Amino acid sequence: MVNGNGWAAPKWQVFAAALFTICLWGSAFPAVRYVLGIYSPEALLVFRFLLASTTLAVIGVVKKIRLPAVKDLPIFVLGGFVGVFLYMLFSKRGSVHLEAGVGSFIIASTPVFALILSTLILKEKVRPIGWVGVGVSFTGLIIVMVSQTTGLVANIGVLLFLLATVASGLHNIIQRKITRTYTAIEATTYSIMFATMFMLIYLPNLIRELPAAGLAANLLVVYLGIMPGALAYLAWGWALSKAEKTTYVTVFMYLIPLVATVMAYFWLGETFSRLALAGGLVIIAGMIVTNRLTKE
Repeated sequence: MVNGNGWAAPKWQVFAAALFTICLWGSAFPAVRYVLGIYSPEALLVFRFLLASTTLAVIGVVKKIRLPAVKDLPIFVLGGFVGVFLYMLFSKRGSVHLEAGVGSFIIASTPVFALILSTLILKEKVRPIGWVGVGVSFTGLIIVMVSQTTGLVANIGVLLFLLATVASGLHNIIQRKITRTYTAIEATTYSIMFATMFMLIYLPNLIRELPAAGLAANLLVVYLGIMPGALAYLAWGWALSKAEKTTYVTVFMYLIPLVATVMAYFWLGETFSRLALAGGLVIIAGMIVTNRLTKE
Protein backbone atom coordinates (compact mmCIF):
# COMPACT_ATOMS: atom_id res chain seq x y z
CA MET A 1 0.00 0.00 0.00
CA VAL A 2 1.27 3.47 -0.91
CA ASN A 3 0.77 6.21 1.64
CA GLY A 4 -0.31 9.73 0.90
CA ASN A 5 3.17 11.03 0.11
CA GLY A 6 3.96 8.33 -2.47
CA TRP A 7 6.03 6.06 -0.21
CA ALA A 8 4.96 2.42 0.31
CA ALA A 9 6.80 2.18 3.65
CA PRO A 10 8.10 4.61 6.30
CA LYS A 11 10.98 6.65 4.90
CA TRP A 12 13.33 5.67 7.72
CA GLN A 13 12.85 1.98 6.91
CA VAL A 14 13.56 2.56 3.22
CA PHE A 15 16.66 4.61 4.02
CA ALA A 16 17.85 2.05 6.60
CA ALA A 17 17.54 -0.74 4.03
CA ALA A 18 19.46 1.32 1.48
CA LEU A 19 22.20 2.15 4.01
CA PHE A 20 22.49 -1.52 5.05
CA THR A 21 22.95 -2.46 1.40
CA ILE A 22 25.56 0.20 0.77
CA CYS A 23 27.64 -0.91 3.78
CA LEU A 24 27.65 -4.49 2.50
CA TRP A 25 28.42 -3.49 -1.08
CA GLY A 26 31.15 -1.13 0.11
CA SER A 27 32.80 -3.95 2.05
CA ALA A 28 32.72 -6.11 -1.08
CA PHE A 29 35.30 -3.96 -2.92
CA PRO A 30 38.27 -4.68 -0.62
CA ALA A 31 37.04 -8.24 -0.06
CA VAL A 32 37.01 -8.89 -3.81
CA ARG A 33 40.45 -7.32 -4.21
CA TYR A 34 41.78 -9.69 -1.54
CA VAL A 35 40.17 -12.81 -3.02
CA LEU A 36 41.33 -11.93 -6.54
CA GLY A 37 44.84 -12.65 -5.32
CA ILE A 38 43.74 -16.29 -5.10
CA TYR A 39 40.83 -16.76 -7.51
CA SER A 40 40.38 -15.52 -11.07
CA PRO A 41 37.49 -13.05 -11.60
CA GLU A 42 35.48 -15.72 -13.40
CA ALA A 43 35.93 -18.40 -10.73
CA LEU A 44 35.08 -15.92 -7.98
CA LEU A 45 31.99 -14.83 -9.90
CA VAL A 46 30.46 -18.30 -10.20
CA PHE A 47 31.50 -19.36 -6.66
CA ARG A 48 29.98 -16.26 -5.08
CA PHE A 49 26.68 -16.47 -6.92
CA LEU A 50 26.21 -20.20 -6.52
CA LEU A 51 26.22 -19.38 -2.81
CA ALA A 52 23.94 -16.37 -3.30
CA SER A 53 21.45 -18.40 -5.35
CA THR A 54 21.41 -21.19 -2.79
CA THR A 55 20.79 -18.70 0.02
CA LEU A 56 17.94 -17.05 -1.88
CA ALA A 57 16.44 -20.41 -2.84
CA VAL A 58 16.27 -21.40 0.84
CA ILE A 59 14.69 -18.06 1.75
CA GLY A 60 12.26 -18.43 -1.16
CA VAL A 61 11.13 -21.87 0.00
CA VAL A 62 10.64 -20.65 3.56
CA LYS A 63 8.71 -17.59 2.37
CA LYS A 64 6.79 -19.65 -0.22
CA ILE A 65 7.39 -17.11 -2.97
CA ARG A 66 5.53 -17.30 -6.28
CA LEU A 67 7.04 -18.65 -9.46
CA PRO A 68 7.42 -15.99 -12.18
CA ALA A 69 4.74 -15.91 -14.86
CA VAL A 70 5.86 -17.09 -18.29
CA LYS A 71 5.20 -13.66 -19.79
CA ASP A 72 7.55 -12.09 -17.21
CA LEU A 73 10.47 -14.44 -17.80
CA PRO A 74 12.15 -12.15 -20.38
CA ILE A 75 12.46 -9.22 -17.96
CA PHE A 76 13.83 -11.52 -15.24
CA VAL A 77 16.38 -12.90 -17.67
CA LEU A 78 17.27 -9.38 -18.81
CA GLY A 79 17.63 -8.17 -15.22
CA GLY A 80 19.80 -11.12 -14.30
CA PHE A 81 21.99 -10.86 -17.38
CA VAL A 82 22.52 -7.10 -17.46
CA GLY A 83 22.12 -6.06 -13.83
CA VAL A 84 23.89 -8.94 -12.13
CA PHE A 85 25.95 -11.03 -14.55
CA LEU A 86 27.43 -8.21 -16.63
CA TYR A 87 27.76 -5.86 -13.66
CA MET A 88 29.64 -8.43 -11.62
CA LEU A 89 31.78 -9.61 -14.53
CA PHE A 90 32.85 -6.08 -15.47
CA SER A 91 33.46 -4.96 -11.88
CA LYS A 92 35.45 -8.06 -10.90
CA ARG A 93 37.63 -7.86 -13.98
CA GLY A 94 38.04 -4.15 -13.34
CA SER A 95 39.08 -4.85 -9.74
CA VAL A 96 42.14 -6.65 -11.03
CA HIS A 97 43.45 -3.36 -12.44
CA LEU A 98 42.18 -0.71 -10.01
CA GLU A 99 42.36 -0.15 -6.27
CA ALA A 100 39.15 -0.78 -4.34
CA GLY A 101 38.70 2.92 -3.52
CA VAL A 102 39.06 4.10 -7.12
CA GLY A 103 36.68 1.47 -8.41
CA SER A 104 34.11 2.31 -5.77
CA PHE A 105 34.19 6.00 -6.71
CA ILE A 106 33.38 5.09 -10.30
CA ILE A 107 30.53 2.82 -9.19
CA ALA A 108 29.25 5.72 -7.10
CA SER A 109 28.25 7.41 -10.36
CA THR A 110 25.54 4.78 -10.87
CA PRO A 111 22.81 7.28 -9.84
CA VAL A 112 23.75 9.39 -12.88
CA PHE A 113 22.87 6.55 -15.22
CA ALA A 114 19.89 5.52 -13.09
CA LEU A 115 18.58 9.08 -13.35
CA ILE A 116 19.00 9.20 -17.12
CA LEU A 117 17.39 5.79 -17.57
CA SER A 118 14.58 6.62 -15.13
CA THR A 119 13.79 9.67 -17.23
CA LEU A 120 13.78 7.72 -20.48
CA ILE A 121 12.09 4.50 -19.34
CA LEU A 122 10.00 5.33 -16.27
CA LYS A 123 9.23 8.90 -17.38
CA GLU A 124 10.27 10.25 -13.99
CA LYS A 125 10.46 14.03 -14.12
CA VAL A 126 13.67 15.90 -13.37
CA ARG A 127 14.04 19.65 -13.03
CA PRO A 128 16.44 21.16 -15.58
CA ILE A 129 18.75 22.27 -12.76
CA GLY A 130 19.06 18.60 -11.79
CA TRP A 131 21.09 17.95 -14.89
CA VAL A 132 23.73 20.26 -13.45
CA GLY A 133 24.44 17.52 -10.92
CA VAL A 134 24.75 15.01 -13.74
CA GLY A 135 27.29 17.24 -15.46
CA VAL A 136 29.26 17.66 -12.24
CA SER A 137 29.40 13.90 -11.75
CA PHE A 138 30.56 13.31 -15.30
CA THR A 139 33.30 15.88 -14.68
CA GLY A 140 34.38 13.85 -11.67
CA LEU A 141 34.45 10.71 -13.79
CA ILE A 142 36.72 12.41 -16.30
CA ILE A 143 39.08 13.47 -13.49
CA VAL A 144 39.22 9.90 -12.19
CA MET A 145 39.93 8.63 -15.69
CA VAL A 146 42.76 11.14 -16.11
CA SER A 147 44.23 10.07 -12.78
CA GLN A 148 44.45 6.49 -14.06
CA THR A 149 46.18 7.10 -17.40
CA THR A 150 49.68 5.99 -16.42
CA GLY A 151 49.30 2.82 -18.43
CA LEU A 152 46.99 0.82 -20.67
CA VAL A 153 46.05 -1.61 -17.89
CA ALA A 154 44.66 1.15 -15.70
CA ASN A 155 42.62 2.49 -18.60
CA ILE A 156 41.08 -0.94 -19.11
CA GLY A 157 40.15 -1.03 -15.43
CA VAL A 158 38.38 2.32 -15.64
CA LEU A 159 36.50 1.26 -18.78
CA LEU A 160 35.37 -1.99 -17.15
CA PHE A 161 34.07 -0.16 -14.10
CA LEU A 162 32.23 2.35 -16.30
CA LEU A 163 30.53 -0.54 -18.12
CA ALA A 164 29.62 -2.03 -14.72
CA THR A 165 28.13 1.31 -13.69
CA VAL A 166 25.90 1.49 -16.75
CA ALA A 167 24.74 -2.09 -16.10
CA SER A 168 24.00 -1.23 -12.48
CA GLY A 169 21.99 1.82 -13.47
CA LEU A 170 19.93 -0.28 -15.86
CA HIS A 171 19.45 -2.91 -13.16
CA ASN A 172 17.89 -0.34 -10.84
CA ILE A 173 15.33 0.49 -13.52
CA ILE A 174 14.55 -3.13 -14.37
CA GLN A 175 14.26 -4.03 -10.70
CA ARG A 176 11.83 -1.20 -10.09
CA LYS A 177 9.64 -2.35 -13.00
CA ILE A 178 9.69 -5.95 -11.74
CA THR A 179 8.73 -4.93 -8.20
CA ARG A 180 5.55 -3.32 -9.49
CA THR A 181 4.22 -6.88 -9.83
CA TYR A 182 6.51 -9.01 -7.67
CA THR A 183 7.84 -8.69 -4.13
CA ALA A 184 11.44 -7.65 -3.55
CA ILE A 185 12.33 -11.21 -2.55
CA GLU A 186 10.81 -12.64 -5.73
CA ALA A 187 12.42 -10.03 -7.96
CA THR A 188 15.86 -10.49 -6.40
CA THR A 189 15.74 -14.28 -6.20
CA TYR A 190 14.83 -14.92 -9.82
CA SER A 191 17.10 -12.22 -11.24
CA ILE A 192 20.10 -13.64 -9.37
CA MET A 193 19.20 -17.23 -10.26
CA PHE A 194 19.05 -16.39 -13.96
CA ALA A 195 22.32 -14.49 -13.63
CA THR A 196 23.93 -17.52 -11.99
CA MET A 197 22.88 -19.66 -14.95
CA PHE A 198 24.91 -17.39 -17.22
CA MET A 199 27.84 -17.61 -14.81
CA LEU A 200 27.96 -21.41 -15.04
CA ILE A 201 30.08 -21.09 -18.17
CA TYR A 202 32.91 -20.33 -15.73
CA LEU A 203 32.29 -23.40 -13.54
CA PRO A 204 35.36 -25.22 -14.95
CA ASN A 205 37.49 -22.29 -13.73
CA LEU A 206 36.14 -22.75 -10.21
CA ILE A 207 36.65 -26.53 -10.24
CA ARG A 208 40.23 -26.03 -11.34
CA GLU A 209 41.07 -23.31 -8.79
CA LEU A 210 39.09 -24.42 -5.72
CA PRO A 211 41.52 -27.10 -4.45
CA ALA A 212 44.40 -24.60 -4.25
CA ALA A 213 42.43 -21.93 -2.35
CA GLY A 214 42.83 -21.66 1.41
CA LEU A 215 40.16 -21.65 4.11
CA ALA A 216 40.37 -17.89 4.69
CA ALA A 217 39.72 -17.07 1.03
CA ASN A 218 36.83 -19.51 0.82
CA LEU A 219 35.20 -18.14 3.98
CA LEU A 220 35.49 -14.67 2.51
CA VAL A 221 33.75 -15.86 -0.67
CA VAL A 222 30.99 -17.31 1.51
CA TYR A 223 30.58 -13.87 3.08
CA LEU A 224 30.51 -12.24 -0.38
CA GLY A 225 27.91 -14.70 -1.60
CA ILE A 226 25.54 -14.50 1.36
CA MET A 227 25.84 -10.90 2.54
CA PRO A 228 26.67 -8.53 -0.38
CA GLY A 229 25.51 -11.13 -2.91
CA ALA A 230 22.13 -12.21 -1.51
CA LEU A 231 20.93 -10.24 1.50
CA ALA A 232 22.11 -6.88 0.15
CA TYR A 233 20.23 -7.40 -3.12
CA LEU A 234 17.11 -8.30 -1.16
CA ALA A 235 17.34 -5.12 0.90
CA TRP A 236 18.05 -3.01 -2.18
CA GLY A 237 15.14 -4.45 -4.12
CA TRP A 238 12.82 -3.83 -1.18
CA ALA A 239 13.99 -0.22 -0.82
CA LEU A 240 13.50 0.46 -4.55
CA SER A 241 10.01 -1.01 -4.43
CA LYS A 242 8.95 1.17 -1.48
CA ALA A 243 10.49 4.52 -2.45
CA GLU A 244 8.50 7.26 -4.18
CA LYS A 245 11.24 7.67 -6.80
CA THR A 246 14.20 5.52 -7.86
CA THR A 247 16.67 8.35 -7.29
CA TYR A 248 15.73 8.66 -3.60
CA VAL A 249 17.31 5.25 -3.07
CA THR A 250 20.08 5.17 -5.67
CA VAL A 251 21.59 8.38 -4.29
CA PHE A 252 22.77 6.37 -1.28
CA MET A 253 25.31 4.78 -3.59
CA TYR A 254 27.57 7.82 -3.15
CA LEU A 255 28.38 6.44 0.31
CA ILE A 256 29.91 3.26 -1.12
CA PRO A 257 33.34 4.87 -1.70
CA LEU A 258 33.53 5.97 1.93
CA VAL A 259 32.99 2.41 3.18
CA ALA A 260 35.22 0.85 0.51
CA THR A 261 38.07 3.35 0.88
CA VAL A 262 38.23 3.17 4.68
CA MET A 263 38.13 -0.64 4.68
CA ALA A 264 40.69 -0.91 1.87
CA TYR A 265 43.03 1.46 3.72
CA PHE A 266 42.98 -0.42 7.02
CA TRP A 267 42.67 -3.92 5.56
CA LEU A 268 44.75 -3.84 2.37
CA GLY A 269 46.85 -0.74 2.98
CA GLU A 270 45.58 0.82 -0.25
CA THR A 271 45.92 4.50 -1.01
CA PHE A 272 45.31 6.46 -4.21
CA SER A 273 46.35 9.76 -5.72
CA ARG A 274 44.99 13.14 -4.74
CA LEU A 275 43.69 13.60 -8.27
CA ALA A 276 41.67 10.38 -8.03
CA LEU A 277 40.35 11.46 -4.62
CA ALA A 278 39.40 14.87 -6.02
CA GLY A 279 37.57 13.24 -8.92
CA GLY A 280 35.72 10.93 -6.55
CA LEU A 281 34.62 13.82 -4.36
CA VAL A 282 33.37 15.70 -7.44
CA ILE A 283 31.30 12.63 -8.39
CA ILE A 284 29.76 12.59 -4.92
CA ALA A 285 29.12 16.34 -5.05
CA GLY A 286 27.23 15.84 -8.30
CA MET A 287 25.13 13.12 -6.70
CA ILE A 288 24.24 15.39 -3.79
CA VAL A 289 23.25 18.19 -6.17
CA THR A 290 21.17 15.80 -8.26
CA ASN A 291 19.35 14.40 -5.24
CA ARG A 292 18.52 17.80 -3.74
CA LEU A 293 17.56 19.55 -6.95
CA THR A 294 15.59 16.90 -8.81
CA LYS A 295 12.80 16.56 -6.26
CA GLU A 296 9.50 18.03 -7.32
